[in-house]
Amino acid sequence: MRETDSYKLEKIVYRKEQRLQTRLDVEIQKQLKRFRLDVKLQAGGGCLGILGPSGCGKSMTLKSIAGIVTPDEGLISIQKGIEQRILFDKSQKVNIKPQKRRIGYLFQNYALYPHMTVEKNIGYGLKNMKVPADEIKKKVDWAIDILGLEEYRNRKPKNLSGGQRQRVALGRAIVKDQKVFLMDEPLSNLDAKLRVSMRNEISKLHRSLGSTTIYVTHDQVEAMTMADRIVIMKAGVVQQVGKPMELYEKPVNKFVAGFIGSPQMNFYDVSIEDGQIVFSDGNRLTMKQEMAEKLKKHGTRMTLGIRGEDIKFDPQNLDIYKENKMQAVVDNTEIMGNENNIYFEFGGAVTIARVSKYELCKVGDKVEFVFVPHRMHFFDIDTEEAIEL
Repeated sequence: MRETDSYKLEKIVYRKEQRLQTRLDVEIQKQLKRFRLDVKLQAGGGCLGILGPSGCGKSMTLKSIAGIVTPDEGLISIQKGIEQRILFDKSQKVNIKPQKRRIGYLFQNYALYPHMTVEKNIGYGLKNMKVPADEIKKKVDWAIDILGLEEYRNRKPKNLSGGQRQRVALGRAIVKDQKVFLMDEPLSNLDAKLRVSMRNEISKLHRSLGSTTIYVTHDQVEAMTMADRIVIMKAGVVQQVGKPMELYEKPVNKFVAGFIGSPQMNFYDVSIEDGQIVFSDGNRLTMKQEMAEKLKKHGTRMTLGIRGEDIKFDPQNLDIYKENKMQAVVDNTEIMGNENNIYFEFGGAVTIARVSKYELCKVGDKVEFVFVPHRMHFFDIDTEEAIEL
């Protein structure tokens, strides 16, 4: 084994042992212009994604953790084994400076020094921390090796691609041996193809380091593919926290249901009458008695939601659920290769169904379809909270 390989392996093992037990606890409040930020979350030994629309408080949460912004109230702490370090505590008047929090921050715009080479950019923070020169060289060499930047070592940022600059920014963060990494929409400036490859690189790096990472994004694909758990935010408030498929399968409210999934879940205002679901355009679905009785407890009006992939056109499903077979005229189609989206008017709303590449149809075609009953979601018409069945 080469010396560099041995060194890299030792560093990865060391970092795993040091960081897998690191836990970040956040409970903060801050009054902003349009809403009050009120966040409670916990991250430890994995990647926690913070997902939500632009302007919902994701980046403000990250900046509060990093110490760039000061919350009005709350507590931020890092727990490692039995050792707890308070970073911010309003009640105790504790507010550790950003540079002393031992938190790595990866900015959206990379924030590289244009006059420095890759090597010097990566090592600059260590130099400011008064780390010995030989130790800086070892850490920079390790980062350059693990990130595949050797041939770019002496280049300046202007001579690098977007993906290469992103890797340099990653290198600068990981050499500091921080306990927690914060990533603020790090892939938003990259093109679609490069985002896919960088998602893979960041995920592999995260697994190698065993670090605690908080990853902010408005892109649900990034969150679903990279995070172990996801925090969904809306207007400064956490809506739901859970594993990616948990959020997809069991959203706690209409907002989460509509935000997770592509295409977006279809929603219909419906009423419950005599064991049937009645749509605003007069279409009806017959329910099993058990479902009807449970829904009756929540009133006669509610919102029905169903994902595009749970609207079926194939002969087998049309036969299984033939008592609830419905019809519509195709308004538009999106051909995407392995699967297609079909648009049509139904239930008083534009409906999007996702079908396989073999289920082709044309604009103007009259189609038959069914909703898979156990895949339907129901939400309170007023509170928009999910109704459990």
